[in-house]
Amino acid sequence: MSLQAVLRLGLLIGLIATGAATAQNTVTQPPILTLNQERLYANSLFGERVRTELEASSAELANENRKIEAALVAEERQLTDDRPTMEPEAFRALAEDFDERVTGIRRAQVEKRNALQRVTESERARFFELAYPVLLQLVEETDALAILNQSAVILSSRQIDITDTAIQRVDAEIGDAALPPEPPTAPLQRPGNQGQTSSEADN
Repeated sequence: MSLQAVLRLGLLIGLIATGAATAQNTVTQPPILTLNQERLYANSLFGERVRTELEASSAELANENRKIEAALVAEERQLTDDRPTMEPEAFRALAEDFDERVTGIRRAQVEKRNALQRVTESERARFFELAYPVLLQLVEETDALAILNQSAVILSSRQIDITDTAIQRVDAEIGDAALPPEPPTAPLQRPGNQGQTSSEADN
């Protein structure tokens, strides 16, 4: 084969290779997107509302616990002071009644704290139920193959992270999605003040 033929063949192969590479680059692969679920929830209007409500309810419960504890301490002290003037059986009955009420009150306060946690978990689940159609719409708009949680991805480009976009879209679609307030519950009765509400006992 002559030198000219070799050169022409080399040029032809180069053109074929270039054309194949160009054709391969023009084939658009469906993107895979990533999402930081924790940041989506925490930075959304919904998540911020839940956090604010939890902090307020926790502070209210802590204040209530302090008042109850102070009332129990005062009642216990009074019971101790009255002991020398009481019959042993009468004192024992009062002491047992006091211990039972203390146990019941503390159990009730722990249940209130657990209830706050359950509400928080329930609201988180409700958030992702409401956010799902918004995320699905993002998938359809971008023709994405999937959205992966960033916690399950070892390494990724920031260009495929849609967390900020998702936060904006979810905020626009559902806002803080606050539930209507529950009807008020009966006021807590403090120990040793049967028949009086906590507000009446304060007065």
